[in-house]
Amino acid sequence: MGHHDEAKLDVKFIDFARQMNLYLNHFPKHEKYGLSQQIRNSAYEVYGYIVESQKRYLKKTSLTSLDIAHEQLRMFIRLAFELGYFKFKDGAQCIDKDHEKTATHRYLVLSRMVDELGRMVGGWIQAERAKQNPEGGHKREAS
Repeated sequence: MGHHDEAKLDVKFIDFARQMNLYLNHFPKHEKYGLSQQIRNSAYEVYGYIVESQKRYLKKTSLTSLDIAHEQLRMFIRLAFELGYFKFKDGAQCIDKDHEKTATHRYLVLSRMVDELGRMVGGWIQAERAKQNPEGGHKREAS
């Protein structure tokens, strides 16, 4: 992953963070310091690992941590959807049929953005592995 690709990852994350914060502001009031805050913290942790991975010479550990934090973020967003928190508007639950579509749309928007971040992180990990093993052989890591 070149420097330009890393800059693209930054831009994609910032776009995601804007959208995420917009949607999280509608979550139920009782979740302000619960799952909503956990999702924010997880997202900011992902961004921290992006920055760390960009700055480290040996990136393996940082990229592994980034990959794990990314998956946690994905699962927290899915949990919020399954709990119905995307159905809320300004802290109150909406019951109308149109808002059911809006809730699904909000989840899909965030989910797609997180998936795109994940593909970029996965590509970065593969590029780093290729640098470590330039002859192209597949060397398996022990768990």
